[in-house]
Amino acid sequence: MPNFSIDVTPEDDLIDVPRRIVVRGAHPGEPVRVSSSTVRNGAEWRSTACFIADATGCVDLSMSPAVDGDYHGIDPMGLLWSQQPVQKGKRDNFHPDVTAPLATTLTVSAVTELGLTQCRPASAQLVQRLAADGVTRREVREEGLVGTLFLPATPGPHPAVMIVNGSGGGINEPRAALYASRGYAAFALAYFKAPGLSDYISNTPLEYFERGLDWLRAEVQPLHDFVAISGQSRGGELVLLLGATFPQKVSAVLAYVPSALVHSGQNAADPAVGREGPTWLLRGQPLPHQWQDNRSASWAPFDEGPSPHRHELAMLTALEDEDAVARARIPVERIEGPVLLLSATDDGSWPSSIYCDMVSSKLAEVEHAWPVLWKNYANAGHSILFPFVPTTQTTYAHPVSGRISTGGGEPSANARADLDSWQQAQQFLRDAVSKHSLRKENT
Repeated sequence: MPNFSIDVTPEDDLIDVPRRIVVRGAHPGEPVRVSSSTVRNGAEWRSTACFIADATGCVDLSMSPAVDGDYHGIDPMGLLWSQQPVQKGKRDNFHPDVTAPLATTLTVSAVTELGLTQCRPASAQLVQRLAADGVTRREVREEGLVGTLFLPATPGPHPAVMIVNGSGGGINEPRAALYASRGYAAFALAYFKAPGLSDYISNTPLEYFERGLDWLRAEVQPLHDFVAISGQSRGGELVLLLGATFPQKVSAVLAYVPSALVHSGQNAADPAVGREGPTWLLRGQPLPHQWQDNRSASWAPFDEGPSPHRHELAMLTALEDEDAVARARIPVERIEGPVLLLSATDDGSWPSSIYCDMVSSKLAEVEHAWPVLWKNYANAGHSILFPFVPTTQTTYAHPVSGRISTGGGEPSANARADLDSWQQAQQFLRDAVSKHSLRKENT
């Protein structure tokens, strides 16, 4: 019996590194099946796709289209983003310990065809890591701050990035670990739903984040005092707000699917405060938000709309009151640094494309002195992360409210957004650090 073989290059590397997957040993023109299996936080995820071997009996996933299965067409990492959990409802892409690698087993087997001698199945391992060798992880419970600091393996000083999560709360260790693996001192700062903090986003003081920026500077002495801030969803709203509120302390802003407006507590609100209550406080006073005194805002399109519910539909009603929008607008023109905006045209959580257009237009209007880059991903949804993770779970229960809704997007479009957005973020930061360093050296 002839034998299949399957090779992965590189077999073991950081999660954002694409791999070449090649099957050999098939009959020319033979259909073959390649399957994947990954255990993520104790739950198995699987995918499968079928290919036609070339004239030499090979299938190279970077050149051979999937003709059937969980994805179609040419995509060298399609078997990873198209994975689905065996147990429905699972959403965790990573282990709780972000230093633990993700191991995927790839298996190639024959698709039964009359008249062909069956090849013996073969397997190979594909290992993805968030933390490179030598990256250090340190829990931070100082000065009232709750977070995790990741430092690169190489000697400093390094440019720094502070990372905040969205309405799910918690500590975004995966992104921080990967930033540290790419040469940044990365501080994942929680502000609710983490040990010692509130379970809700309501009434969060912006001074907490100012303290986080000050602590990060003092602790790591970043290269040329460069500290960027990165956040997604409510965190995207937050980093724009922080850049506008503390401009001297923010060197660059990376806003993933952000809002251009201050929002109420929404799905992450304290039930005692309500979803129309304030989110952000400054000097003890709540900031005006979009739902406040809004004459057109209605939750009905979200609450009563068809399943899967789209939170975006309620947000669109609130945009009809121009006076309320003007009161809630984040004064992004106060930001003193480059801005990266990442949005999606099928964002089910809120209209991030409209919001990013508002931010970009305002910065163009005032002739913002720093670069502004906006990438708007067609057919993608709210969950833009980083490359080569599953993108199939678009409908889910909100981690705070429990409301089931969709973030929108097609899995393949979400995968393209994941890959491009991370590449854009890396280049944006390299450029921002370089220009920032030149200014510092010339002053």
